[in-house]
Amino acid sequence: MTNMLRALCALCLTTLLLLGPASAQNAAAPDYQAWTSLADRAEEAIDAGRASDQAFEELRLSVAEWRDRLLEAQDENSARITTLESQLAALGPAPEGETESDELVQRRAELAEQLTVLRAPVRRAEEAYTRADGIIDEIDAIIRARQTDKLLELRPSPLNPANWGTAAADLMQSVRRSWQELQRNAASEALRAEARNQLPLIFMLLAVAVVLITRGQSWARQVVDRLRSRTRRGTGVWSFLLSLGQIILPLIGILAFTEAVIASQIIGPRVGLLLERVPLWAAVLLGIRWLADQSFHHDDDIATMPLEASERRRARYYANMLSVLFVGKSVLDTLTETDNYPVTTEAILDFPLIVLSGYALFRLGRIRNDAAVAGSYAARSAPDASLFRMRLARLIGRAAMIIGVVGPVMAAIGYARAGEALVYPAIETLALIGVVLVLQRAVNDLFHLITGREAGEAESLWPVLAGFALVILAMPMMALIWGARTADLTEVWTTFREGFQIGETRISPTDFLVVIVVFIIGYMLTRLLQGGLRTSVLPKTRLDQGAQNAVVSGLGYIGIFLAAIVAITAGGLDLSSLAIVAGALSVGIGFGLQNIVSNFVSGIILLIERPISEGDWIEVGGQHGIVKDISVRSTRIETFDRFDVIVPNADLVSGVVTNYTRGNVVGRIKVPVGVAYGADTRKVEKILLDIARHHEMVLMNPAPYIVFKGFGADSMDFEIRAILRDVNQGLGVKTEMNHQIVERFAEEGIEIPFAQRDIWLRNPEALAPGHGSGGDSDDESNK
Repeated sequence: MTNMLRALCALCLTTLLLLGPASAQNAAAPDYQAWTSLADRAEEAIDAGRASDQAFEELRLSVAEWRDRLLEAQDENSARITTLESQLAALGPAPEGETESDELVQRRAELAEQLTVLRAPVRRAEEAYTRADGIIDEIDAIIRARQTDKLLELRPSPLNPANWGTAAADLMQSVRRSWQELQRNAASEALRAEARNQLPLIFMLLAVAVVLITRGQSWARQVVDRLRSRTRRGTGVWSFLLSLGQIILPLIGILAFTEAVIASQIIGPRVGLLLERVPLWAAVLLGIRWLADQSFHHDDDIATMPLEASERRRARYYANMLSVLFVGKSVLDTLTETDNYPVTTEAILDFPLIVLSGYALFRLGRIRNDAAVAGSYAARSAPDASLFRMRLARLIGRAAMIIGVVGPVMAAIGYARAGEALVYPAIETLALIGVVLVLQRAVNDLFHLITGREAGEAESLWPVLAGFALVILAMPMMALIWGARTADLTEVWTTFREGFQIGETRISPTDFLVVIVVFIIGYMLTRLLQGGLRTSVLPKTRLDQGAQNAVVSGLGYIGIFLAAIVAITAGGLDLSSLAIVAGALSVGIGFGLQNIVSNFVSGIILLIERPISEGDWIEVGGQHGIVKDISVRSTRIETFDRFDVIVPNADLVSGVVTNYTRGNVVGRIKVPVGVAYGADTRKVEKILLDIARHHEMVLMNPAPYIVFKGFGADSMDFEIRAILRDVNQGLGVKTEMNHQIVERFAEEGIEIPFAQRDIWLRNPEALAPGHGSGGDSDDESNK
């Protein structure tokens, strides 16, 4: 219970650390005298080693605050120091063996003196920061060593019957003290009189408590079932929110009951301490019950951990059993804190809870592991993500089974704290995993409500990113569950914020975060400007579509480049320090990235010269198609068979490309036709010219004409040559003209010949039956 509360607090703390400033900004210089006093006191406490963990934690917090202040002090006068360094660099080093004017010598000395004065506070802050960092490391080492010693402390074995009587007597003594406290308060006339004055309030609270505790969960479940019977969009989101009523309504009833008991004036400090924690214990019981129902729901579309029908009830039973045992452990810890039980009594009273918790943990892990094994075989042909989830579930199930056995065994030997440190964090971990999975399903339902698409079917990255964010948020809670301190989390954040040192420059991950945020803003503004130009400005100009696309693409490249420059500058990164990297990169480009750079430069040439544009019909490498997209590296062409051909830009610039629609879509087509010998050629020419002239796609200027190509082996060959207003329609025009040629030739009695061949046999008697075989193959010839 304590770990869970600490985990929840850690999540809030981590969120504040990520969203808020890392530390308070202090304009004034640090008081180094106060810091030295605190540091001396901390080092004395470390050397003595007698302070309590709480005292060390408070001392560490004070030193950590000073460390943040000293880190900020290291940036003092940074702008002025940079300016002075630039001035000294402009003057250059003192010449060797040459005389220099006194004015330059004096000026260089003045700047160096100013720089020394300004750097002095920075050096002092760096020294103090190093001392603070060392003190914090020593305190952390002491606390971790104490935690380890406490974890491995060997207590009396709870299996020794000689200690059972003492433990039972201590427990009965706690019960008697609580009962005597209730009796004393009930016998007090003054308290009874005050309770009588509160009777209306007490009865009202009890009535609310009885109704909500007995009927609250069923009411919420009925509403959810009715809502789930509908398949409207957003049902999952509203069902999830309404299902929380199974926790909230009974919990309100528990709160009303506790308030009624408090108003009765019959409780004292001992019972009051237990009563104050009853709502929290009730929230755990109700929350685990709700979580088990969501995780092992009978509807596989709702369940986050689908199981067979025979296993669902058992899984919910063991989950509820773990919640009861977990609350029982918290109750026992409260009694131990109140009555200060001896170590032996605490170990004996804890042991049954650890054994039962281990058993329930083992059984629940067994159920989950068996289901994961069966699902792994079924998911071998499924996507990799499903197979990964099954393997992860199997790993978690096996870990729960191992902990369910090892924990009670260690407690039985006498390592009660080690057993507790295994069993109860494992229970909290399973609960945390269940919460993450339920929230992931809620996020998917929300995505469906907003977009109208199922998260599993939609190829969207947002549900995946939301799940990743949930896992990241759960990591601090997971760390605290397994024994990490809040100070450990703050130390991780401090290390993250401090960054690393490169030469004279300290680079922190927050600088990279600034770079990413600024670049994203610049990228979004660039895309917004591109969209405005494409839809509002460029259509009103005289630029053709290809020129408009070139302007939009060029603006995109320039905008992204400027966004990168501004982002790097905003992050405080010195571009001049990238000269060495750029030099090394240029060598790599020269040897290994020649094709990429060639395609990149060719893409820029295509956008500037525009030999081809989006929408053009081109032929390259024997492939005909329409240009769909010209990117930096390659050009995408959609063929007439409706598949894409990716052509490197360098091939388009250096190779031979035929552009059928460059500048306009006017183009010529040729329609060949042959007529039989003996036909009237003038009449044929007139018919073909009439067909061409009367087609709506054929231009009259230049006018179509007919070519008498010559005399073929089987026909006299003619050809229609016509200019179309849209050559993209050429195939359809050819088809229509061929239909009209057949119809008109049939009306006019003009024959369209086809190839004919006559076969002559020189000695046909060779084919007669009974003729001897082995005849010479030269006896036959054909023509």
